[in-house]
Amino acid sequence: MSNTHLWDSIDVHLLRVLHLLLTECSVSQAARRLNQSQPAVSTALRRLRDLTGDPLLVRSKNGMTPTERGAALLEPVRQALASIEQIATNPDRFDPASTRRTFNVATPDYLDPTLLGHILSRFHTLAPQAQVVFHSFSPEQDFASSLAEGRLDVVIGNWPHPPEQLRLAPLFEDEVVCMMREDHPLAARPLTAKGYLEAEHLAPTPYSVGQRGVIDTYLARERLKRNVVAWVPYFSFAPYMLLESDMLFTCPRSFAEHFARRLPLALARAPMEYPLMAFSLLWHERSHQAEECRWFREQLVSLIRSNYAGQPPSRALPSIPTAPQRLPSLV
Repeated sequence: MSNTHLWDSIDVHLLRVLHLLLTECSVSQAARRLNQSQPAVSTALRRLRDLTGDPLLVRSKNGMTPTERGAALLEPVRQALASIEQIATNPDRFDPASTRRTFNVATPDYLDPTLLGHILSRFHTLAPQAQVVFHSFSPEQDFASSLAEGRLDVVIGNWPHPPEQLRLAPLFEDEVVCMMREDHPLAARPLTAKGYLEAEHLAPTPYSVGQRGVIDTYLARERLKRNVVAWVPYFSFAPYMLLESDMLFTCPRSFAEHFARRLPLALARAPMEYPLMAFSLLWHERSHQAEECRWFREQLVSLIRSNYAGQPPSRALPSIPTAPQRLPSLV
């Protein structure tokens, strides 16, 4: 009998019988351990002998003793049973306080940097031995494959139409605002559509040649065009570049507020009806049931939603006045 056919014919019960026969060297002892009758164990032994083509156990002076073949099978059978038990047994309960797992998160660079600090603070408190790794994220990256292959645990981002094969949890919505230096000529009066379009603009560098960003795509649909004079590869560069120029930077409100609290910058409502930016958490089915991944997602969703709970996305919000002004200090 071929090895493939042999192992196809041996079930878990026969493996248990063989293991006990080889360790007890007694049919009656094996039967007692299995809570079965001696004839049932003898029948199983005969089947094992037929399958292996070896007696496996033979009579000796002190009862029964394994044959050379039987003795050689003891360790592989023990390992096979241990592997089967591992498959059938639920894993140990996940303990955040003792885990050393590394959680991988991809985020766009236009999230509020303070939010990432809040995330790290919570995880350092709840899972002090774990690590959180933030990865850069952009639309041209194949983040769906990274999630499917386990290189990423979750992705935070905003998509009009996220991939259908991924799981999704809504996080928050953010409005689009304009940021400029505090003494910008447009900071002294309400920002009009004409003034906005004619002003000099700083824009995020497109991900590929000829591709428009979200803002310019929206304006093109409205048959409008703004005056972009410079491009920047990273959002975090933009606030500092504004301090030395008359450029405007159009970006998410939470991002803009973070820098306006720390630098002499002003915010104004965008005069265009830009759609709200809906941020979500995405993950793959492969990690949906894993307890540690579920815990990680629950912490992220809870923290991020609570962080934005008091900031409803509305263009009528009083915290962004019609006439731009510097936001008050956080202190």
